[in-house]
Amino acid sequence: MLEKLGEALRKARDKLANALFLDKNLVESVVKELQRALIEADVNIILVKDISDKIKKAAYDERIKEIEKKEHIIKLLHDELVKILGEYKTLELPSGKQSRIMFLGLYGAGKTTTIAKLGNWYSKRGKKVIMVGLDVHRPAAKEQLEQLGKKNNIPCFVDFDETDAVKTWKKFEKKHDLKKYDLILVDTAGRHTLDKELIKEIKELNKEIKTTETILVMPADIGQAAKKQASEFQEALKISGVIITRMDSTAKGGGALTACAETKAGVYYITTGEKINDIEEFNPESFLSRLLGMGDLQALIEKIRSVTDEYQQEKMQKRLEEGKLSLEDVIEQVKSMNQIGGFDKIKGMIPGLGKAKIPEGMLESQQEKIAKWEHILKSMTKEERENPELFDKQTSRIGRVAKGAGVNNSDIRALLKQYKMLQDLVKGGMTDMDMSKGFSQKQMQRMMKKFGKKKMMRFK
Repeated sequence: MLEKLGEALRKARDKLANALFLDKNLVESVVKELQRALIEADVNIILVKDISDKIKKAAYDERIKEIEKKEHIIKLLHDELVKILGEYKTLELPSGKQSRIMFLGLYGAGKTTTIAKLGNWYSKRGKKVIMVGLDVHRPAAKEQLEQLGKKNNIPCFVDFDETDAVKTWKKFEKKHDLKKYDLILVDTAGRHTLDKELIKEIKELNKEIKTTETILVMPADIGQAAKKQASEFQEALKISGVIITRMDSTAKGGGALTACAETKAGVYYITTGEKINDIEEFNPESFLSRLLGMGDLQALIEKIRSVTDEYQQEKMQKRLEEGKLSLEDVIEQVKSMNQIGGFDKIKGMIPGLGKAKIPEGMLESQQEKIAKWEHILKSMTKEERENPELFDKQTSRIGRVAKGAGVNNSDIRALLKQYKMLQDLVKGGMTDMDMSKGFSQKQMQRMMKKFGKKKMMRFK
């Protein structure tokens, strides 16, 4: 996500922090690097110039003591970048009241898949969610929403015979007890442009549905054009917030984010991939922290919450507190890591790990391996699944299980090794780590030794 921008920001910060003196050449060099990075990220040229001028003014301000200038400029840079990313705006669903959210967007924005991602997000947080398909114009829109609902266990209502969006909603009201749901997510039609016909249809639906939120979905790759689109939707339909999609696949994400900030259209969420869990709240401070390589633990926690429901979280929390995992727990954790997107995708959220070279296989997440491990568990006794240490005491058990599962002894040992790695981590592998400061090189080495790795992590 905006890797080039993050790298440039880190270099500029480090160059300032490590400099003995802030001479003109250094300041000009840092400013040019920042300008190039921000422009490549599609940030508005006027905003880029404004930040550049403020940095230069601070650097050449004789009223600021030389010893304080570096810290002053670094803080200035941080504050200005947060400012152009906009204010932190959360989508707040009132407790005890039903929320009805209508989603708007032009063709190709990823509106339908985003609705499913948000539905999954809130389902994992204990909300009773249903999706309603009111896009009666785009071919296969109803089928897509229905398939996403079935695949991710999210209730969904579509009417394949009805061609009128308002009539579809009325049918939904008749067929369902709406009081059962905390959150109703409504998919609406898109267009190539925001025309009068679309505005009329959305206004009629808004009145009929009595929406509590109206969210615009926009792709990040439209860059600064997001400003015009957000303004038009805001003026015509009074949107309450924005979700920006495809932040993982474009260098224009900076343009889309800053454009929304300029129009005062707060960004609620960003999506960062194709998987159902590839959605996260947009917090400008946290987002910038990740770009600067300082991690974002809150986003990581929310990411983990997105792949497990509340019951599973409580169950796992209890076992973690007891310091005792079963083999089923290990496989569930590996599954969760796979759903999140693998360790490589989340390492930027962990302080100090953004630039780390993670050895391959630190946490295996391949689907084939998970399927094989689940097959192995079926050949074990309940006692063996709950107490894998039995395999150390009686190695003959390995041969018996391997034969029953139709796998090699090495496959059993691989599963047991994964168990020992995570069990060791639970029993104290992270006790000496101050997560607020990130991982030090020595801490990472100690952790990797416990994982049985010969090669230590090396930071660039």
